[in-house]
Amino acid sequence: MNNKLVIFGLGDIAELAHYCFSNDSAYEVCAFTVDSDFKDKDTFLDLPVVPFEELSQQYPLDTYDLFIAIGYTGLNEARMVKYHAAKQAGYLLPSYVSSQATVLNQGAIGENCFIFEDNTIQPFVKLGNNIVLWSGNHIGHHSVIKDHCFITSHVVISGGVEIGERCFIGVNATLRDRIKVGERCLIGAGTLLLSDAEPEGVYMEKETERARVPSSKLKKI
Repeated sequence: MNNKLVIFGLGDIAELAHYCFSNDSAYEVCAFTVDSDFKDKDTFLDLPVVPFEELSQQYPLDTYDLFIAIGYTGLNEARMVKYHAAKQAGYLLPSYVSSQATVLNQGAIGENCFIFEDNTIQPFVKLGNNIVLWSGNHIGHHSVIKDHCFITSHVVISGGVEIGERCFIGVNATLRDRIKVGERCLIGAGTLLLSDAEPEGVYMEKETERARVPSSKLKKI
């Protein structure tokens, strides 16, 4: 582990990664990087932006670590591809774990994970590589989340759940205990999942409909 960091990305998640690593880790963020085809600026947050193809020349891997800060585009495919490219280049890929998260699984967390505040990770949970846990989730005991997943906020994953690679789980979803979610599943916001999900399944709750009565007609509010 080095104490200097380059962040891959120029979007909101990269900006959040810069904030988190700068304010809640031992790392100094020194630069940003993207593929040359997407490099449309020379600086970001007052730090240099360098083409990924030239990164090892300017920011050698024996001095700098790398963090991939990309969202869930293509069911996390873009983040997965860049994770593997960074590994192939030889960079160490640290995880960020908020100091305000409750982590009770003895550090069974893979590389390049982004774990925000107020997550509860219970004992015997195993987290793979390149996982995003946005704020406020409950990850129940003995659960396994495999590589390249994106868990949004206030998701309840009960005990003994297994989640396959490249899944996306939306806000306020609830997964009952001892079920298995196949790879590349999309579980939408507010979904209640009570049984196993086959790979590439899509589970979506209906949007709440507007009432026929306008708010101006409600006398008790």
